[in-house]
Amino acid sequence: MRIVFAAAEVAPYAKVGGLADVAGSLPQALAALGHDVSVYLPFHGTIDAAKFGIPEDAEPRSVPYGRSHVRVWYPHVTRDGVRVVFVKSPRICRDKVYGAPDDAKRYALFARAVAEDLKDSRVRPDLVHAHDWHAALLVPMVAGPYRRALRQAATVFTIHNLAYQGHSGAEVLDLVGLPKRRLKVEAPRQLNPMARAIASADIVSTVSQRYAQEILTEEFGAGLQDLLATRRDDLRGIVNGIDVEAFDPASDRHIPARYSLRDMRGKAQDKAALQKELGLAVGTGIPLFGVIGRLVEQKGIDILTPVAPELLRTGAQIAVLGSGEPKYEAMWKDLAERHKGTLSLTLGFDAALAQRIYAAADMFLMPSRFEPCGLGQLISFRYGTIPVVRAVGGLADTVRDADADRRSGTGFSFTEYATAPLADAIRRGVRAYRDESRWSALRERVMKLDHSWTASAKRYVEMYESAREARRAA
Repeated sequence: MRIVFAAAEVAPYAKVGGLADVAGSLPQALAALGHDVSVYLPFHGTIDAAKFGIPEDAEPRSVPYGRSHVRVWYPHVTRDGVRVVFVKSPRICRDKVYGAPDDAKRYALFARAVAEDLKDSRVRPDLVHAHDWHAALLVPMVAGPYRRALRQAATVFTIHNLAYQGHSGAEVLDLVGLPKRRLKVEAPRQLNPMARAIASADIVSTVSQRYAQEILTEEFGAGLQDLLATRRDDLRGIVNGIDVEAFDPASDRHIPARYSLRDMRGKAQDKAALQKELGLAVGTGIPLFGVIGRLVEQKGIDILTPVAPELLRTGAQIAVLGSGEPKYEAMWKDLAERHKGTLSLTLGFDAALAQRIYAAADMFLMPSRFEPCGLGQLISFRYGTIPVVRAVGGLADTVRDADADRRSGTGFSFTEYATAPLADAIRRGVRAYRDESRWSALRERVMKLDHSWTASAKRYVEMYESAREARRAA
């Protein structure tokens, strides 16, 4: 199958969030299964051409844009069997992946530039897979003005986070040759790129089965629940994978001591090393909790903040790595100052430190308000670190409460978004930690789980075949 991806960020070239991990790893897993895969992303100003061996500009293509044309270049490289195409134009490329005042226009042009390149390609795609609102307009382009040239191409649109829909003025549609006919969900003279992709894709997907169900409700639907309900039969949910080579305690170069399911001694050594590094009291019998991510309410920081002092008073420790809303950064700075030796706070992000925390921690906290998929709990499993999560989105799909299911539980979870249920889940985790035989069995169980991209890629191929069947039947 000839598969084309389009996304705003793709690891390792440009990364802001989890979308980059998906767009950077899933194509390689699909290529390893024998598929022909290409990935398009904007040539952001922060991409190091020399580092990645990106060639000098070739001949540009003239891409229609409103009443004029824009010159666009398409330098490309091949990595792990995947052709990566960098869409380059002064009207598209910025230093930051997101946050420019003309994001709506430049990402609309990005979508059209991809469509133009596909239209003139010697080998046309069988499947076009667009990710989040930044690439969303590619879907109605393939379904509409480019249908004649790309008549065999089925489309899949993946929602990574429904909260960000790309609202802008409808004049953007004129710039990229799309009809202005308004969707019911769009306000007058307004454009919702994500809604347009949902309405026109052959298959709509998101990054977990539970999130696919949740976005049909008013609580999680972000105003698009009625539109999504019309696509219910075409809505899928597939949990992301992780790079099991990068996240492997048996070979991780970022951790002081390697370990594996057969020999776990290195995990205790990693814990002692991290405690010393972060200024925490050193002790193997002290439960150590890890927190990695944004200090924002989506990630549950508003319910974790009042619970933290209670947790620390029990003798536990917390290692926090992340940044976020200024008020929460200030609160956690104050907590760290008042709880020296038991609470460590590192503001910002450090990939190597993150992996040392995954390896050293006994438990990993993810009390998210909503979580389309979540990668932290999957990485934690890999390192034998037990997640404590709110049962929502991908967290509900991947973490089974170990008290509710003693035989196959993989963590500790709670349902109601409040401090008391979170505190109870933490207490239950600590109680299990004190039971050495139970804890050892729980760690062994989670380290045997398969959350590789190979497993996820096979489910994506099944979904792609469904999209192609839908396209043939249309």
